[in-house]
Amino acid sequence: MKEITKIIRIAFFCAFALPTFAQQEPQFTQYPDNTLFVNPAYAGSRGLFNITGIHREQWVGFDGRPVSTTLSAHSPLTYESVGLGITMVNDQSGPIKQTMVYGDFSYTVKFKNDRKLAFGIKGGMNIISVGTSSLQTGDDNDPKLLQNVRNNINPNFGFGIYYHTPRFFIGASSPKLLERGYDGISKSNLERRHYFGIIGGVFPLNNDWKLRPTAQVKITEKSPINIDASIAGIYREKLWLGGMYRLNAAFGVFAQFQVTPQFKLGLASDFGNQAIRNYNYGTFEVLMSYDFVFKKEGLRSPRYF
Repeated sequence: MKEITKIIRIAFFCAFALPTFAQQEPQFTQYPDNTLFVNPAYAGSRGLFNITGIHREQWVGFDGRPVSTTLSAHSPLTYESVGLGITMVNDQSGPIKQTMVYGDFSYTVKFKNDRKLAFGIKGGMNIISVGTSSLQTGDDNDPKLLQNVRNNINPNFGFGIYYHTPRFFIGASSPKLLERGYDGISKSNLERRHYFGIIGGVFPLNNDWKLRPTAQVKITEKSPINIDASIAGIYREKLWLGGMYRLNAAFGVFAQFQVTPQFKLGLASDFGNQAIRNYNYGTFEVLMSYDFVFKKEGLRSPRYF
């Protein structure tokens, strides 16, 4: 218990004691199923080869709305203390288009009773394009808007730490440590450094139901602290029904179905609680996740995160 308490203190110090930093990374209602995107220490933690994809349409009906698609794959190596992964994201918001490709590496230290502490690093690049010609401005001669930015490549790297047991997890990370302008030079319109903290667990209620609460905090310069909290009820390891609240921004619902022991399908929708909600039809997500089993013994146990 003392060991867990120390790890919790370290993780939350990493998440909250750093300087508060504009929200630029895409965000997802089903964020617990997209942990590798923000934390490379998650690579290989499921104990098998997993592929997960999420597509998100935000503020449907609103011109220039954010649209994000993420695909991740990760697996432990034969030497199971090492995990490898890859994350790919295509994100568009207004005139800004980003394609992110990152490789992930983790090393796990194992303790008794299936407790594990993983350290991870990620490295890759953002390919950024800004179509300023599509903007309507009051000054046609604004020098900052005369030229488009096409396929500017910004390399970057990040780190993470992730502690987990079969029933509990906590992590902290910063997936992009370098701050660079969209043209690779400018000190304005930077890719801001983000810090993430995540925590959650699974609690049996009776023979049929389990409860999985989770929370994620994101800290970015010149932006309020972003906190997502969700809770899901799991019925007989098959049906996941839950709700999500994003602090001062949105609330949502999601449902996931374990179609087979290896394949999970999820749908989510959230609705803003700010004035912009009057100009769109909400936000929608679809998730698909598949576990590949190559061992004769098959899946060892249900996976909740």
